[in-house]
Amino acid sequence: MDDLFEMEMNEKKEEPLAFRMRPENLDEFVGQENIVGKKGFLREMLEKGKIPSLIFWGPPGSGKTTLAMIIANYIKADFISLSAVASGLKEVKEVVEKAKYNRKTGKKTVLFIDEIHRFNKAQQDAFLPYVEDGTLILIGATTENPSFEVNSALLSRTKVIQLNALKCEDLKKIILRVLNDKEKGLGFKKIIIKEDIFSLLENVSNGDARVVLNILEMIDIIKQKDKYEITKEDIKYVVEKKSFLYDKSGEEHYNLISALHKSLRDSDPDAALYWMARMLEAGEDPLYIARRIVRFASEDIGNADPNALLIALAARDSFDFLGHPEGELAIAQAVVYLACAPKSNAVYKAYNNVIEDVKNTKDEPVPLHIRNATTKLMKDLGYGKGYKYAHDFEGNFVKQEHMPEKLKGKKYYFPTENGFEKEIGERLKKWYEK
Repeated sequence: MDDLFEMEMNEKKEEPLAFRMRPENLDEFVGQENIVGKKGFLREMLEKGKIPSLIFWGPPGSGKTTLAMIIANYIKADFISLSAVASGLKEVKEVVEKAKYNRKTGKKTVLFIDEIHRFNKAQQDAFLPYVEDGTLILIGATTENPSFEVNSALLSRTKVIQLNALKCEDLKKIILRVLNDKEKGLGFKKIIIKEDIFSLLENVSNGDARVVLNILEMIDIIKQKDKYEITKEDIKYVVEKKSFLYDKSGEEHYNLISALHKSLRDSDPDAALYWMARMLEAGEDPLYIARRIVRFASEDIGNADPNALLIALAARDSFDFLGHPEGELAIAQAVVYLACAPKSNAVYKAYNNVIEDVKNTKDEPVPLHIRNATTKLMKDLGYGKGYKYAHDFEGNFVKQEHMPEKLKGKKYYFPTENGFEKEIGERLKKWYEK
C-alpha cells in the first residue's frame, strides 16, 4: 500500500508544474477579480446555478482553460475539450451526440473549444442549434478579438468575457503558492526569491502564468538543489527570448501599428520608436513598417515637408540593401524624422475630396482649349483653341480655366501654415491675386 502511494506521488511530480498547480475552484484562482471576485459576474452566475455559453477572450496564460474546467466541475457537468486546430465537423457531431445522451440522463455537458477563432463558419454554425436549445454549454477560448473572428450568429448566443494579462501582484501570489505547496509545488525545498525578481518575471512572461511556472520549473531542474536562490541570471539563462503578445494577422498587430501611426502624427518620436521596436522584436517584417511610414509621409506630412517622403523611401531602400539587423536603423531614423517633421493632411483631404467628385459626378468633357490638337480634324473642331502657354507670361504663370464646365472654380487643395506648405500657400495666393 505504501509503495502504491509513493508511486502515485512520483507520477504527480512528473506532471508539469503548471499542470499540477492548476486551480481547482474560484477561491484558488488568481486574477480577473472583476469576473471571479465576490461580486464578479462569473461567481454570481455559478452561485445561481445558471451558466450561459461563454467566450473567454484574453492573452495566453490568463486562465481561460482553467476557468472552463472550474465551471464544469462546479455544475458537475461532463467536460469535453476540443482544439479548433485539430478538430473538424466529425468531432463536433460526436460531441453533440454525447451531449444529447447526457441530457437524457440529467447531466449537463460543457464543451470547451480552445482557439475557437480557428473554426471556420461551417464548424461554428454546427453548434448553433445545440447552444440555443441548451443541449450543451459552449465555452470558447480565443486570443483574438471575437468580433472579428467569431461569426455573428454564434456571438449573439454567447456572452463574451474579456480576461486581462496577469499583473505582478497576481503572479507573485501564484509564485508564492508554488514555493509553499509541499504536495504539488516546490514547497519541499527552501527557495529564496527577492522582490525585484517578481517584476522581472512579469516582464519576460507578459503576464502569462504558464510561462512563469515553466521558468520556475526549468530553474529548479537546472539547480538540482534543496536550497537555492532564484536570480536574474537564472531567469535570463532559461529564457531565450521574451514571450511577445503579438500575432502578425491578429488584433495586436493592428493595435501596435495604430499606436505607431498615432505617435508619429502627434510628433512623439520616443513613443514612435518604442512601438516600432515592439513590432520588430515580436517578428514583424521591417518592410511592412517601412511601407506604412511611406504612406504616413504622404498622408500626415505631405507638402509641409516634401523631404519626408524621400526619407521614408530611402529607409525602405536602405533596408532592402542592408537587410537585418543593420537596415532596421534606417527605418528608426526615418521614424524619428517623420515624428519631428511639420504635419499637414491637406493633400490627403484634397485627394479624398477629388475622389468623391470623380465618383459622384458625370464624366465631364475636357475643356477644348486644354486639349491637344494632334490632327487637322481636331484643330477644326476647336481643340487647343485659345490655350495660353504659361511660359509666355510673366513669372511663368497664367490664369485660365482647367476644370470641366460644371466644376469651374472648384478648389480642393488648401495649404496649411505648417512647414514648407506655408510657402506653397503664399505662392498660390500671390499668383491668383495677380
